[in-house]
Amino acid sequence: MIDTGVSKLRPLIVLDVQRAIDQPVWNGKNNPGYLHVIQALLKHWREQQWPVIHVKHNEAHPASTYHTHGPWNAIKEEVAPLETESVVSKAQNCAFIDTELDALLQTLQAKSFVLVGVVVHNSIDATVRAGKALGYEILLPADGTTAVPVQGRDGKLWDAATVYELSLAILDGEYAQVIDAASLIG
Repeated sequence: MIDTGVSKLRPLIVLDVQRAIDQPVWNGKNNPGYLHVIQALLKHWREQQWPVIHVKHNEAHPASTYHTHGPWNAIKEEVAPLETESVVSKAQNCAFIDTELDALLQTLQAKSFVLVGVVVHNSIDATVRAGKALGYEILLPADGTTAVPVQGRDGKLWDAATVYELSLAILDGEYAQVIDAASLIG
């Protein structure tokens, strides 16, 4: 079990919280309060002067809402990084692939991190699994993430709440410790 105690060696990573997530392709999100939870965690980390790392998705495909030069690529104002906070750019769903995230965590001597952002069954999942494979202990506040509906290849549609609960259930224990933000803020 991962110790939920926080310290300066446990950075908060805010993943893909960009204006893109508010575009219609991402409609149907569950947990509409996820952004307020991220704001509360950011406030707490900043008050403690603990490290915060923002990960920004820069998608090469022009049709993506996350397109590097698209109108919705900017990090949402509500969680915008301070000048003292690191911003890591990624082009894949995983924040560790072809980025400096691992090196940055090693520089901070971090053995673990707290991960929040969007969406749990995509970039959060990929980042958690890669982080675990690299040896990190990961705390995943369930209330600091969200999901969208998913349609299977057979046309079956899973609602966002089901996708969210199943994704968290799969990650919890083996890959991360799923908790709630209040347990970190105290």
